[in-house]
Amino acid sequence: MNRDFFESIRTILHNARKKAYSRVNFIMVEAYWKIGQRIVEEEQGGATKAVYGEGLIKSLSRELTAEFGRGFSYANLRNFRQFYLTYPDFEKCYTLCSKLSWSHNRLIMREEHDDARYFYLREAAEQNWSVRELERQIKTGTFHRLLSTGVKSSSTNSPQLKADVHDFIKDPYVLEFLGVPENDHEHESELEKGLLGKLRNFLLELGKGFSFVGRQFRISSETTHFYIDLVFYNFLLKCFVLIDLKTGKLSHQDIGQMDMYVRMFDDLKRGEDDNPTLGIILCADKDETVVRYSVLNDREQLFASKYLRILPTEQELKQELEARHVLETMRDQE
Repeated sequence: MNRDFFESIRTILHNARKKAYSRVNFIMVEAYWKIGQRIVEEEQGGATKAVYGEGLIKSLSRELTAEFGRGFSYANLRNFRQFYLTYPDFEKCYTLCSKLSWSHNRLIMREEHDDARYFYLREAAEQNWSVRELERQIKTGTFHRLLSTGVKSSSTNSPQLKADVHDFIKDPYVLEFLGVPENDHEHESELEKGLLGKLRNFLLELGKGFSFVGRQFRISSETTHFYIDLVFYNFLLKCFVLIDLKTGKLSHQDIGQMDMYVRMFDDLKRGEDDNPTLGIILCADKDETVVRYSVLNDREQLFASKYLRILPTEQELKQELEARHVLETMRDQE
């Protein structure tokens, strides 16, 4: 095949993707700014200094999620609101923000000073920073360091992580905006996938009120995405049950992470009549299998009185995990 012919086709596709990137960026920035504006108008009558009602945002999140799917979490709606409050002039907002992804803007709008925000907006666009590189620049205080030396640009000879069109296309916010599901394979290994599939079936087969909600279930803070391996709702306990699988040794960080998941789920997903969310950590280390229920201090009595009567015991879960782990390992060695 003629190399020039291939390069011409490659250029056409590359330019088309850049145009699509620019167009989607504009549409997302405009839509999120307008949603933020309407939230402020509804809850405050447009008064930016009034105390906004969290109940309104939570109700709106439930309604939008039911109709449009993921992407309209409580945390993200608060981001839309903050986006409008940060840039009340839409023309100025579009000029500055539409050159970057929503993930970029989500980080930059948290800068307290206008000069710092405009610096990072300009530099991220001109230097083609990835979200990861932008986060590094902000955390290391690049703007303030350069300000103290009188330098106006952050251009350096140090290696930097550059943004790529592929990164934009895989951005969770873009996928949600376009109604495209995320790919679970990006978040777990094949062994973990097999184990989680078997564990899901095991819990459903128990017949003790478990209803499957989702795998690699995403919950988000205003700045970070987290993925929970398995999420169930138990109709007998009237609570969500979160399961996280670890393929290494159980650490204090793993336990703290699960406690955070439980608190976030209670805040974002728990209904008014639901009992507190429960977390289960499954550790499938090659030397030892560990099962640990994550019970927050203020819920130990509830766990003992209600949860233990319906949930599988730690020993049952441990035996199932070990059996499935052996089967999967043997299959991989065949």
